[in-house]
Amino acid sequence: MNLVSSNIKHLRKQKSWTQQDLADRLEIKRSLIGSYEEGRADPRISTLLKIAEVFNLSIDDLLSQDLTQHIRPQKPTKILAITVDSQENENIELVPQKAAAGYTSGYADPEYLQDLPRFQLPNLPKNRTYRAFEISGDSMLPIQPGTIIIGQYLESAADIKNGNTYVIVSEQEGVVYKRAFNYISEKGILYLVSDNTLYAPYELAASGILEIWEAKAFISTQFPQANAGSGNPLSMQELTQMVMDIKAEVTKLKK
Repeated sequence: MNLVSSNIKHLRKQKSWTQQDLADRLEIKRSLIGSYEEGRADPRISTLLKIAEVFNLSIDDLLSQDLTQHIRPQKPTKILAITVDSQENENIELVPQKAAAGYTSGYADPEYLQDLPRFQLPNLPKNRTYRAFEISGDSMLPIQPGTIIIGQYLESAADIKNGNTYVIVSEQEGVVYKRAFNYISEKGILYLVSDNTLYAPYELAASGILEIWEAKAFISTQFPQANAGSGNPLSMQELTQMVMDIKAEVTKLKK
């Protein structure tokens, strides 16, 4: 067993993950994890980058340090602030539009959350943490301004799935609701895309992300209208092509 193999196995066991758990996070087959850990195959560079991201360490440490022999310094663990009701059930805190600007500084403060409206919803999967955000603007039509997006807390940006929608809280952009494309392992960025084609996609540095909430439901007093204000809705293929075009333009400009 080589150094990379033993490190991958050690890191996985530290998290109490199965090989399938790690494979799901890396978006590869479980059999590949077994091959890596037994030294029968070497991960590709793209996979090594993802592994480093998942375990919060540098790729140099993964390749050159025997992590089984010493305690690796960890990045500080984020403690997610929540509120609970009288039966100790987690509330869903609502962040209205007028409170969104202050959320980037108060999101980790239990006293700040206590001042937000709170409610419960049935039929959501248990043992998850949810938060609600009132969106502004028309960048995500047919989802109307004023719609409340119910998001499930996502622990790691590495778990973002291309094309899904998220409420992303960041130092650069504040609170935004967008369709995300994950290029963190390659370039350390997300591409954020609006469903309304009048709004151009843009990059967001992963280093500035404070919280990620995967959209699970929405509440609105307005029913979505077909093709509201933005022509025909984009297909996933068109969205993906749009992101690839942006990447090519950015690369061209950098050169």
